Amino acid sequence: MKGSMESRFERYCEEMVKALGHEDRRQPAQWYLKGLMLPGERKSVEPMAARVDPRHVRARHQSMHHFVANADWDDVAVMRMARDLVLESLERHGPVAAWIVDDTGIPKKGLHSVGVARQYCGVLGKQENCQVAVSVTLTNEAVSVPAAYQLYLPEVWARDARRRQIAGVPEEAWFRTKWEIALEQITALHREGLPPAPVVADAGYGVVTAFRDRLTAQGISYIVGVSGETSVWPPGLKPLRPARWRGQGRPPTRVRRSPRHHPLSVQALAHRLPRACWGSVTWRQGTRGALRSRFAWERVRPAHRDENRSRPRPVAWLLIEWPHGETKPTKFWLSTLPEDTPATQLVRLAKIRWRIERDYQELKDEFGLDHFEGRGWRGFHHHASLGIAAYAFLAAERARLSPPEPLSFLRPARLPKGFKPRGASSAA
Repeated sequence: MKGSMESRFERYCEEMVKALGHEDRRQPAQWYLKGLMLPGERKSVEPMAARVDPRHVRARHQSMHHFVANADWDDVAVMRMARDLVLESLERHGPVAAWIVDDTGIPKKGLHSVGVARQYCGVLGKQENCQVAVSVTLTNEAVSVPAAYQLYLPEVWARDARRRQIAGVPEEAWFRTKWEIALEQITALHREGLPPAPVVADAGYGVVTAFRDRLTAQGISYIVGVSGETSVWPPGLKPLRPARWRGQGRPPTRVRRSPRHHPLSVQALAHRLPRACWGSVTWRQGTRGALRSRFAWERVRPAHRDENRSRPRPVAWLLIEWPHGETKPTKFWLSTLPEDTPATQLVRLAKIRWRIERDYQELKDEFGLDHFEGRGWRGFHHHASLGIAAYAFLAAERARLSPPEPLSFLRPARLPKGFKPRGASSAA
């Protein structure tokens, strides 16, 4: 896009509303996107309506609320347009380096918003009432953009017909684990022909052997976190061959272990590695200087329940981080990247998840990803897709400019004296 930042934003809004279907959605869509971009404490509908048109708050509120909560438009199409815009800018800084799988929690006090249940909430670090959404983000070292985003529906919701009806949960949205949602997102994005790259995920996904196996079956490489209890065959070892057939029954087909020949946990293996296997690796420059730590990288065979298999699992990379001064290793990853992959590349990809953490922080702090006050399935996904669309414009601008400029071209309208939108704090 050429021209001023403001004119680029206006053209971006014009392109974005083409995905909405009806012409009568154009104006509320533009108001909503502008409200998300404007500075302000809350990015729920009423405060945004007050910022975009403070003299007609009630009318704008009704129009914007209907647009986001009730209107029948495709949030996936909006995200697709936002994603494609950022990909143009992203690839100027190099190819897509990774597809990051992650989820984010949105704390909620009540129990009626769609998908709310007592479950682990990452932002709080404990079990709490919250919604959880699963996402896939395309990234390289310079730019990132969420390409898929979907609410995780707990079993208590998936099986409750009355709650589903009230919240407008579609018939096809049944209970699926987070890794199953992520795998569906990855498969759909590959079908769209997006630039392929290794999947990166934390141990919440990496410990699921079925998730790793399904990625491998689709020819998708990965580098995923695993727990210290994950079992592997040490370098150079593999399961014993099936037992010799004794002439009766079916010939044995399953590989074997024995008391003297068995896999180890990655934690135990790390403690057995000689000092020569460890080296210091720098993966990027942070705000306080170079980020580096001590790592070991070995070729191993994942061993989870392989005694039920007819052949050993393929050899993969095991990456271990054991910082100086720590009494034991702190992180482990398994990867199916090629055997000739340099250790520095393994480490950089394992650590690239910092980008999605920053994305979520900005999506919540600046674009109100967690501010939606509606309770329905449609409104939850509509609000998220518009927030990601607004964030995508910022990501594209950052990629275009060096150093990046803030989105300071938008100015909030003057509020009527004494006006206080619902949801604002007393300090506001």
